[in-house]
Amino acid sequence: MTVAEKQRLFGRLLPRLLDKAQELHPGGVVVGEVERSNAAAKWNAEHGKGISNSLHLIRLAVDIHLFDDVDEEWHYLPTNESHRTLGEWWEQQHELCRWGGRFGDGNHYSLEHEGVK
Repeated sequence: MTVAEKQRLFGRLLPRLLDKAQELHPGGVVVGEVERSNAAAKWNAEHGKGISNSLHLIRLAVDIHLFDDVDEEWHYLPTNESHRTLGEWWEQQHELCRWGGRFGDGNHYSLEHEGVK
């Protein structure tokens, strides 16, 4: 499958992911980074915050931030465990769907490309 085909597939699957995230976390879902510049990827890799060949560079990944509403206050859910139910659901949506919780980046959801997850 070409990058363009994967991008279109990701575009079809992403709304489902966001709907499921909202269903599981009605306190709030915030979309983080989808597209990353080469300069940002290089900086992240140099500072131990990512890899230089990130799938964000080719728009095959999204970072999703989850919140729970407790007593009318938003509480950020930063852990891999906070994302587990959503991540495992995502992995079932297509054979290429990957969840970053498998490698310590719980809010990362992507489609595998050339071995990169």
